[in-house]
Amino acid sequence: MNISIASDHRGLDVKEEIRRLVEGMGHSVKDEGAFHSEERVDYPDYAAAVAKQVASGQVDRGILICATGIGMSIAANKVPGARAANCTCTDFAEYSRRHNNANVLCLSADYLDRAARSEIVESWLQTEFEGGRHATRVQKIQQIEQDQT
Repeated sequence: MNISIASDHRGLDVKEEIRRLVEGMGHSVKDEGAFHSEERVDYPDYAAAVAKQVASGQVDRGILICATGIGMSIAANKVPGARAANCTCTDFAEYSRRHNNANVLCLSADYLDRAARSEIVESWLQTEFEGGRHATRVQKIQQIEQDQT
């Protein structure tokens, strides 16, 4: 898969850790920043960049990292076609994929340890969407997006 990844200044080190993990799993990574500095940046800029790439089909999925994962998730979900899930455990990662077809994973840099982040990313990337009754629900989400435009 082609994965777009980004973080704000709080998630810079974690982004590098996740980038190496994803590449080690055999996926290609498009790094959208923040780059090489812990100078303050605004997470919505990075969330929008990744979410737009995912929604347009330029990449298969996205991963976003900020202090809590909450801000990135809120911002990414403003992009029609992005289904961002802030996952704090492997069960959330698995269900976000199986039932919601989440295409953007949001992670906390401050509240998850390295092992938890790795397990969440691996679970999320390896889990497929079940379809079936869940496809109908995802279609309803897409209809909500269309109704807003």
